Amino acid sequence: MIGTLIGPIAGNGRKRAWMGAATALALATTGTARAADSANADADGQDGPRQIRVIGHPDPEGLLPDQQVPKAVSTIGAAFIEKQAATFNAFQLVNILPGANVAGTDPFGLSTSSSLSLRGLGQDAIGVTMEGAPQNDIGYYYAYPAQFADAENVARVELSQGSADIAAPVVNAVGGLLALSLDAPHRDFGVLADASVGSFNERRGFVRVDTGTIGNTGLRAFVSYSNNQADNWRGPGVDKRQHIDAKIAGEWGNGNTASLSVSYNDASNSTYLSPTLADWQAQGRGYNLSASYGSGDLNYWRLYRQPFRNLYFAAPLHLALGTGLTLDTTSYLQFGYGNSPYGASIGPDGYYPGTYLGTQALDAPLKLAGTENGGTVNVLGNWLGEQMRAGQIARLTLKRGAHTLTAGLWIDYGSDRVVESFTPLNANGDPVDGWGHDEPAVHTADGRLYSLADTKTITVAKAFFLADSIALSPKVTLDLGFKGVDLLHAGRNNLPGNQGRIHFDSFAALPRAAVHVQVSDRQQIFANVTTNFRAPDEYTLYDTYDGYGGIASYGTTALKNEYSLAQELGWRWQGRNLSASATGFHYAFRNRLVATMANVNGALVNTTLNGGRQESWGVDAEVDWRPLAGMSLYASGEWLRARIKDNLPADGDYLPTAGKVAVSSPNWQFALGGTYDDTRLFGSFALKYLGPQFATFMNDERIAGYATLDLSVGVHLAGWLDGKRTDLRLNAINVTDPHVLSGVQAVTPAARDTVGTGGTLIAGQAPTYYIGSGRAFMVTLARQF
Repeated sequence: MIGTLIGPIAGNGRKRAWMGAATALALATTGTARAADSANADADGQDGPRQIRVIGHPDPEGLLPDQQVPKAVSTIGAAFIEKQAATFNAFQLVNILPGANVAGTDPFGLSTSSSLSLRGLGQDAIGVTMEGAPQNDIGYYYAYPAQFADAENVARVELSQGSADIAAPVVNAVGGLLALSLDAPHRDFGVLADASVGSFNERRGFVRVDTGTIGNTGLRAFVSYSNNQADNWRGPGVDKRQHIDAKIAGEWGNGNTASLSVSYNDASNSTYLSPTLADWQAQGRGYNLSASYGSGDLNYWRLYRQPFRNLYFAAPLHLALGTGLTLDTTSYLQFGYGNSPYGASIGPDGYYPGTYLGTQALDAPLKLAGTENGGTVNVLGNWLGEQMRAGQIARLTLKRGAHTLTAGLWIDYGSDRVVESFTPLNANGDPVDGWGHDEPAVHTADGRLYSLADTKTITVAKAFFLADSIALSPKVTLDLGFKGVDLLHAGRNNLPGNQGRIHFDSFAALPRAAVHVQVSDRQQIFANVTTNFRAPDEYTLYDTYDGYGGIASYGTTALKNEYSLAQELGWRWQGRNLSASATGFHYAFRNRLVATMANVNGALVNTTLNGGRQESWGVDAEVDWRPLAGMSLYASGEWLRARIKDNLPADGDYLPTAGKVAVSSPNWQFALGGTYDDTRLFGSFALKYLGPQFATFMNDERIAGYATLDLSVGVHLAGWLDGKRTDLRLNAINVTDPHVLSGVQAVTPAARDTVGTGGTLIAGQAPTYYIGSGRAFMVTLARQF
């Protein structure tokens, strides 16, 4: 996936981030049209009258659908999704699932400043797929849910807390897999439109048209468009998002299916500042950007607007080849371009003197008005990215007797250009070009682009996998598998200096095994052992320059892959009115890579730290009770014990971190949720509590535990109108409005000065945090035509 990586803003108002456009993805039918009976109709291929479901029809599986896989899996389905705020993104939707630690910064899910961790493992350690295609940034492994599908089009969000499927096209899933599934185009013509208004000037419109079956072709298609805009709930700024999705699908023969999905996303987001603990204690929610440029305020909010666009194609294919043999392929193609800028200045008194390009001294002043005679000029600092990604995953499955054999290949090619250039400002402080294009940017006297970073990286992932699912008896199944993954980063640092081309190539061997026992019609037990890996991100490979002819930090290809060995032992009960599951888990990590921010000449850049070994133990549990038709009551929880096993290298010494609690790993979390629909009234609630979590390896700074509550209530109006589906819904987001820090944005080794094991005084560095979003309300009217 092509995505946006947003960093905090340093004390001088500067920020860096990696930005690209993230696939919003291929969509299928609106989330309001996903009743269980229509899903069954799609599955069995029968045509017939079919209505678009707008909102609120009960899901007979409640909030804990039946599962048969030999691993921990939790699912959010349509009955819950369609009752949430229409702007909610995938991270917000899975917040109540066990192990999910979601740190959001705005109530409507528009901001790219958010994070998801699972069982204490960060966002860059979680694989994300949509319709089987990867959504993680290939260079930095992050995924950005604000750029995914509209909630109306999401049928199901599945969270595998322990490991990814063997065929999943991801290279970072040591922490599990988030998989989004979309509805199929409807068999009958229909139009769905909904409109939403809410707090902070929130305005959103959505419309979708389904063609129904086209003649005798067996093809169906849809196209949808949404337009969303809201003011920042704190500080100045506005978020804007336009989204288009289209899909055509067909089926023929004995279960053969094919589809082509196209998705386009165009957004411009404002920045929410991420404070240190001292900033938070001093200013609270008032820690914001400036509303006006004034006499040259580089914290002016318009210098931090992040525009991005992306285009995504996906083409899944399923062929029944006969005699128990099937072929499944998914081809995908993605393009993205975007900028994550900041306020800066060039000149003798500025952030950068403008006299060096890399390590090379410039012979003449820059082509920038105001600097010819030694003046200092304010500019827009760009951190822009341009990405292309293409790939295909294919697998053959053969069923013979007690064996189900699978063999597959995956190849992925990505191109990633990252440039930190500078763009002039108008007199009122607005940039002449907010996209960071090369042409209007500042150049050297001899015509070269003036920049502090200019890299291009080619990333190639190649994998093969083999698996066998063996039915040892009618009730016992044994799964064995092996996956081999080769990941190549090959790139070039285009700035003058000691570094030219870089090359990092690694291979990971990933065996796995699992057993599933169907104890009775209602009860299951399972166990598994899996291995996973994650290579260092591409930023760690390159030298960074300080703007004064020196090197701020040296790139390295010596970092090792993170490697994990994980075990799960689980139990499930799937009753008529009550479902429950409990899973005990254990992880052992080598070369634990922890996402954090590197300080480069006052700016903060996303990178990773090698935390050595780590070990985690825990238990996840969830239960769903369906006492009445149309009612589901859900509870989940997690106990986690995550400990660092090694001392952390720092400044030529070691911090005494062995035995400390792992960062962003609360010991306890609990959630309660529920849905209700009696065909006239409907509603839902979601309550989540997260315990305290540390922000440093030394455990010398942490944030307090907190709880959030979301509510919804609605009414089906069709009976009072013309009989056509018309629903009115009120969503109350973060009802209790707690003033809290919702998560850790930038982990550091230690917040305070610490004496290392060798006697060296190691300087502390303050972590930064996400500020939890404020309370908001949203009213949505949905109508079928």
